[in-house]
Amino acid sequence: MKRAAALVLVAIAAFVAAGPAEARWHPAVGTAWQWQLDEALDFSVQVPVYDVDGFETSRRQVARLHTLGRHAVCYLNAGAWERWRPDRDRFPASVLGNGLDGWPGERWLDIRKIGVLAPIMRDRIARCARKGFDAVEPDNIEGYANGSGFPLTAADQLRYNRWFARATHDAGLSIALKNDLGQVRKLVPNYDFAIVEECFQYRECGRASPFVDAGKAVLEAEYRLSRSAFCGKAEQLGFSSMRKRLGLGAWRRPCS
Repeated sequence: MKRAAALVLVAIAAFVAAGPAEARWHPAVGTAWQWQLDEALDFSVQVPVYDVDGFETSRRQVARLHTLGRHAVCYLNAGAWERWRPDRDRFPASVLGNGLDGWPGERWLDIRKIGVLAPIMRDRIARCARKGFDAVEPDNIEGYANGSGFPLTAADQLRYNRWFARATHDAGLSIALKNDLGQVRKLVPNYDFAIVEECFQYRECGRASPFVDAGKAVLEAEYRLSRSAFCGKAEQLGFSSMRKRLGLGAWRRPCS
């Protein structure tokens, strides 16, 4: 009798633990998407998923996307400081590293200092939740593989990326792994889908395949290759690929 009661309690606990994860939306494999971080938001693209800037996009715009039957992904810079953001002064100088090549006004963050960054990042995630977003895209979460100015290791990045995923899930939102292809296999359990750039250009798309194998979407963008050079391969892999311009305005050329 006691054993039966214990099994019931275990089952209830498992249901409660699984409930929030099951309730979180995430895109299915093969879902078409739009990625727009610049210019006036174009609502006319007939796709189920829009990935847009978390600061620049208003709650009203997110609501309009929902009215149109779209899900909204909230772009946040999780691994670099940006001088134009309203919370820029909350980052102490001690966490600001080298500038990002090709991106003036951005500096890598010392992601080892989670205690310093956590309140800022939680507030950013909470902003996404208040606006009604369905998911978060944390950018620049591969500082360990770049010249950040800090002696970051893969283990440091893994710890930070897992923390960020937990914080996002705690807010009721799903989360995309942005690039960091070197640690995909370790992070698939923590992330709900992936967003990847130029993996066909650099011949590394196979490293993102564990997401598709786990039934999780890979949303992918190329900037230089013609569609004929990657769309057939994307279809074989189950990726949702498209051609974009680097500025990430409204322009897009999807594979299908």
